[in-house]
Amino acid sequence: MRMQRLAAALLVALVAGCGPAAAATDDRVPSFGPAPPLPYAVGVRQFVLDPDGPRPLPVTVWYPAERATGIPATTRPTAGPAGGAVVAGPVARPDAPVAAGRFPVVVHSHGLRSLPELHAPLTTRWAAAGFVVAAPAYPRTNLRARDFTRADVRNQPADGWRLIRHLVRLDTRPGDPLAGHLAVDRFAATGHSAGGFTTAGMFASGHSPRLRAGIVIAGGGLAGSFAGPVAPLLFVHGGADPVVPESVGRAAYARSLGPAAFLSLPGQGHGEYLTPGRPGFAQVLAATTDFLRWILYDDRRARSRLPADARLPGVTTLTTRALPR
Repeated sequence: MRMQRLAAALLVALVAGCGPAAAATDDRVPSFGPAPPLPYAVGVRQFVLDPDGPRPLPVTVWYPAERATGIPATTRPTAGPAGGAVVAGPVARPDAPVAAGRFPVVVHSHGLRSLPELHAPLTTRWAAAGFVVAAPAYPRTNLRARDFTRADVRNQPADGWRLIRHLVRLDTRPGDPLAGHLAVDRFAATGHSAGGFTTAGMFASGHSPRLRAGIVIAGGGLAGSFAGPVAPLLFVHGGADPVVPESVGRAAYARSLGPAAFLSLPGQGHGEYLTPGRPGFAQVLAATTDFLRWILYDDRRARSRLPADARLPGVTTLTTRALPR
């Protein structure tokens, strides 16, 4: 009961009303290859979904790009104080040509008073690993929102599904650079803080099987979350998080159905481990990338690497439940 009261206080009564609309049907079977063995260069583009509607949604998209001669693919490496060297981050080139092939899609949700670009240390690296990452700026919780209200989080799972439906249509739109490059049957949802709650809300009862996996970072569940179909979930949480206590994340982990993992960072707060060079960043990056490659690319080697990549004594711990080999 105490846990329920705490979660309710944190969410300011964010209750029902966050179930997804049905995704558009699509009988195509996209051509799809194995997980890429080498990183891609990264491109970035922006568009506004439903600009004249009641909830316009600016979206930033990072994607695997063709490598341009003479342009560096990464920034300079930085040293990680607890986990060794941190791999340099990609330099995202605006409107760079999309790399050949089809790529799984990750819908990434920001937290309260944040923006998609503030999550670039993760999103650009996921794009380099072979994913199209689409990050909306939610209309009433982003950093620049004129009518900010945290209660609007309950409406954001529907925004996420609206974006998924748009991307499915975009994949068939003649002349769009991303057309033919999206594996529209292989989506994941990820998010930090309020974006983590948003991600959980996208896994409401009857959600489309297009949504195959979720990563909840420093978040928890919304009403109706994790009701099926079953999808593997990864939870990431700081053990001393003062904003969303780890107990809230662990309660969501316990409620979730099917395969799940919980990556804890003892002694850490609400998200410093998402900054390159900080303790735990290398483990969070490796674990989330392994998880996405395992589920969305059917990469068994990534599944095998996950436990070792996620654990660093004194920095991270990993708990798993029913993860298939």
